[in-house]
Amino acid sequence: MTTTTSMMRAEIAEQPEALRRTFAELLPLRREIEDLGRRTRQVLFIARGSSDNAAVYGGYLLQVHAGRMATLGSPSVATVYGAKTDLSDVLAVAISQSGKTEEIVETMRWAAGCGARTVAITNGADSPLATEADVALVTQAGNELAVPATKTYNTQLAALAVLALGLGADLDAGELELAPQGIEETLAAPADVLEEIAERMASVRGTVVSGRGLATSTALEAALKLKEACYLHAMGMSYADLLHGPIAVLDSRTPTLLMASPTGPTLRGAVSLAEQARSAGSPVFGFGGGAALASASDLSVPVPDVPEWICPMNLIVPAQLLTERLARRLGHDPDVPRGLNKVTQTT
Repeated sequence: MTTTTSMMRAEIAEQPEALRRTFAELLPLRREIEDLGRRTRQVLFIARGSSDNAAVYGGYLLQVHAGRMATLGSPSVATVYGAKTDLSDVLAVAISQSGKTEEIVETMRWAAGCGARTVAITNGADSPLATEADVALVTQAGNELAVPATKTYNTQLAALAVLALGLGADLDAGELELAPQGIEETLAAPADVLEEIAERMASVRGTVVSGRGLATSTALEAALKLKEACYLHAMGMSYADLLHGPIAVLDSRTPTLLMASPTGPTLRGAVSLAEQARSAGSPVFGFGGGAALASASDLSVPVPDVPEWICPMNLIVPAQLLTERLARRLGHDPDVPRGLNKVTQTT
């Protein structure tokens, strides 16, 4: 395993300051978001890949804390089928790291043409997505050179948190500072457990990554990173869905990675799933979840004890660190995974 620092690892370390810059830039836009919110009732997210995983977090935030129905859109409805839909009471939120993915730009234009108000969440200030939206929430991640999204993903979560606040979420904006503080704690912590997990995963071909509620976004994103950079058959899903059949894949050759906030209503279910997975012979690696999940896991990676709505910004970081470490252990370049580009165009 090479010890050379990758761009991916360097960009993971940039996340605390990227989040602080993003909050400073976007929190003053809450009034503009509030104005759009008064003219709309439902939220439609338009995204692909990591941005789609971020949208899962946004959907839970808005439905649990802002009382708004939120759904993940299917861009193919616009770009392939050319359907006409009444979106006159909809706020369409298009999310794209670059702001240049044609499918996402085209779908946002389609939504506007169907009567929706639009918000863009992008790291590209001069991109078509940012310039054409009614309100642009431009994240401040800086240039991201590694192909796997790390700091751009986390700043998307930051933007979605600000969006939720602007749409009336019953949350304390002052708690946002806990996110970069928590990431700094994680980055400064010893990496012994992550190293052991990487060692134990180096010989497997597949894994299950699971969470529920707000942590579902982390499970989906962690699985995507393991696919992209480590070429693992990583299945990411809510543990509620896992229990409906897919749990049958768990065995001694298929580790279970569980993502959970140290507090919140989904923690008990995560602990129960850990116990079921271990009874099936699956090695269980817990990320977060406090002492309860740690006691039910073979190995446990702690995250700071922050409010549940903040935790996904902390929780994804050890998963990113594991991905980078495992990719190098397997002899892969985490910065340039095979077959991938920074901007993905879908036909």
